Amino acid sequence: MSLALAWSGGKDSALALAALRAARREPSVLLTTVTEGVERISIHGVRRELLLAQAASTGIPLVEVRIPLPCPNDVYEARMAEALAAPPLDAVAEVAFGDLFLADVRAYREERLAPTGRRAVFPLWGKDTRELAQEFVRSFRAIVATVDPRSLDASFAGRAYDAALLADLPAGVDPCGENGEFHTFVHAGPVFDRPIAVETGEVVTRDGFVYVDILPAAKAAA
Repeated sequence: MSLALAWSGGKDSALALAALRAARREPSVLLTTVTEGVERISIHGVRRELLLAQAASTGIPLVEVRIPLPCPNDVYEARMAEALAAPPLDAVAEVAFGDLFLADVRAYREERLAPTGRRAVFPLWGKDTRELAQEFVRSFRAIVATVDPRSLDASFAGRAYDAALLADLPAGVDPCGENGEFHTFVHAGPVFDRPIAVETGEVVTRDGFVYVDILPAAKAAA
């Protein structure tokens, strides 16, 4: 069956791709929502040009679903339905997600896909998040792109997602950020043909979340 992978640019997406490839299931397309006007990956706040660099390095075609800011849920669902009905996603039988344990999120994805005749796939589902985080930092490189300061101190924004960061996480914060405590941008690892050279820029607070502007290294040096 042809398979799409919902791609946020973060660690769970990268681990899901690694798991699919280990199972000899290469996605035919990556699917990402990009916020119009700001030209960034929705929720994560990462520049679109870095998303394009990631997709190129995976060797998998990318489909961008463009959504407004703010984006009511009915608009989001309409834009996703349009994308799924058009090439190349119209030929896809399954959509994979990097979700780990949130049952309500899984149910929502399954319910939205069911009327289209597609199946949701969860290659990481039920894995121990502490073990998964340790597995990730052994093989990948990532930066914390977004922090919810209600759950985690703003100083974590812009830090490398590595063993030191995992050791510093307060009790109650999921090591994979599955409850939305933080989001990451992956810039190196076995799912990529080559690493993406990046540097961190300005840290800003917007709509109650803390974002670090992750820059292509050449742009940061300019």
